[in-house]
Amino acid sequence: MTDTPAWLGDGCLRLIGGEPSASDLVEAAALGDRAAAESLTVTDIVEAFGQAAEAGWDAVPGPEAQRQGGLLLRSLRRLTVAAIDGYHRAGHDEAGRREHDRDTFIDELLAAHPDPGRLAARAQRYGVRLSGQHTVVVARAPDLGHPAAHAIDDALAARFGAANTLTSLRDHELICIVAGGLRGVPAELARHLVQHLGAGRWQIAVGRSHRGLPGLATSLDEARNTLDLADRLGFATPVLHAADLLVFPVLLRDRDAITDLVTTVLGPLITARGGAQPLLQTLAVLFEQQGNHTATARQLHISVRAVTYRLDRIRSLTGYHPGEPTQRFTLHTAVLGARLLGWPSGA
Repeated sequence: MTDTPAWLGDGCLRLIGGEPSASDLVEAAALGDRAAAESLTVTDIVEAFGQAAEAGWDAVPGPEAQRQGGLLLRSLRRLTVAAIDGYHRAGHDEAGRREHDRDTFIDELLAAHPDPGRLAARAQRYGVRLSGQHTVVVARAPDLGHPAAHAIDDALAARFGAANTLTSLRDHELICIVAGGLRGVPAELARHLVQHLGAGRWQIAVGRSHRGLPGLATSLDEARNTLDLADRLGFATPVLHAADLLVFPVLLRDRDAITDLVTTVLGPLITARGGAQPLLQTLAVLFEQQGNHTATARQLHISVRAVTYRLDRIRSLTGYHPGEPTQRFTLHTAVLGARLLGWPSGA
């Protein structure tokens, strides 16, 4: 315990004694607030009020001691509670300010056109090298709340170092800035999301690593676009990497070309009895299962014979068959293109 500062001791002596008024309680709370700001402890506050009560008791003449004792104790209790309440409120407010400052810093880091001069001073506080290389990891988790997000942030900082990860919850997305070529963060993040939310209620995308401030916004866009693509394509893989899906932005840049591919290769399926959708779904699952007919049948809840029949029907209508190496890539690309376009209903 440190020596009681003069301002705290004098303030307690001034307040202790009579029945505390509303303004006395406000002043006691202000003492607690100042104690928090000057890094004193709750013990320091209790000690200061205890010393003031002792001094007040010693000053009471003998005949008055019994009556004044009860008053002093009531005064001590109410003033100490008010001061400690002010102390904790100040700590809570300070934590809120730090969190707000941190979130604001992350928002400015990830802005499309960040101001390096404005960010430089605060970057040092958070251990971020603005000229360094970073990767942005985004977890889309609609059910994730702030308490769980804070717990995950603390866990990642403990595992990888506070200067190597910077995490913030924004609009149902947990955004994590990862320093340098640090590996293992997406897997660790996935582990904690399973712990807090369970499986199947979140998805992670990892942007590519880029250098400098503009690279942060680029990596963030890549991660978000990857999640959007996964949603459109029906990819349920828990952790996706933008680098693995680079072909899809290329396809989408030339909508006319991908539309032509889809309608040319898959257009005849519209004439099939039951429409194109069952045959498209069969192809999509087949490609997901690496061409395994048994696994495809199991996922579609049909027989292997039915899978074979559908594939023969696709070949009969389109002239393409996924069993032919030279035709597999064209068919797979057309099926993914159909998902991107919402074909045939979105055609």
